Amino acid sequence: MPKTLFHLAFPVRDLKAAKRFYVNGLGCRVGRASDRSLILNLRGHQIVAQQADGPLPAQKGIYPRHFGLVFESLNDWKALVRRAEKKRLKFYQKPRVRYEETPLEHHTMFLQDPSGNLLEFKHYSNPSAVFGQKSHRRVGDHR
Repeated sequence: MPKTLFHLAFPVRDLKAAKRFYVNGLGCRVGRASDRSLILNLRGHQIVAQQADGPLPAQKGIYPRHFGLVFESLNDWKALVRRAEKKRLKFYQKPRVRYEETPLEHHTMFLQDPSGNLLEFKHYSNPSAVFGQKSHRRVGDHR
């Protein structure tokens, strides 16, 4: 059965800085590239850094926009935390546990790329919380 891949294009201010962050920092592999775009393999998913033509608006907080990955393995999530620390990537929110001791419990961290894009990487203690646990109404930390 063919695997379905996720695709996301996102704006960046500086393509060279984006390449350093995503390739050297996160360990993405480079696909095709031009002077305005960079295709990256983020753990098997296609993300595309697109050179913005003007300034990018600063985001105030993690909402409404961020992207990232949900890890099936806590060890894999911890390995990325260690890599981010070793590569001195900018943490927007340090690693922590959200909704501790509930069915929605998950380990999470947010990184910020050089263009201000926010990336969340998380692992759910209860795999059914990824798409299930519909009786629980909490989604995010909106206040």
